[in-house]
Amino acid sequence: MAVTPLWLSLTDLGRIYGISAIHCGRSLEQQGWRDRRGRPTPTALEAGAAMNAGPHGQGRSVLWNRTVCGTHLEAQGYEPMSRSLLVDQWTRLLEALDLGSPSINATADQMAEDMPRELVEEVNDQLAARGCTYRVSGRARQERRSASAC
Repeated sequence: MAVTPLWLSLTDLGRIYGISAIHCGRSLEQQGWRDRRGRPTPTALEAGAAMNAGPHGQGRSVLWNRTVCGTHLEAQGYEPMSRSLLVDQWTRLLEALDLGSPSINATADQMAEDMPRELVEEVNDQLAARGCTYRVSGRARQERRSASAC
């Protein structure tokens, strides 16, 4: 079983707590750790809450410390979602998308691109247990593909 990395994107940090990247960012902004342009503040950098992973310190080039930011989010009342709940939610979503619906434009492959890599094996095991033949590829996120319909 893979361990969640210490440094995460805002999306991955929010996912742990079942909130969107936007909501997570707002909470960090209220803490004084993120400015309105999405950049970490000097306070966040000094606290070890954030690190610039790229040259401009914006968007995807900023990583957030799971431990430091998690302490803040939990003090705000957020609780990490259980791994089993995350696996179950991803399994149900991908199974439903693979079956298809005329009102949904996204495919299972497109949604699987956003799934945390550390959940792939468990989600695929649950899909198999449910009798679904769709599988998330273990390759890079942009190379996700399906085997066949459920």
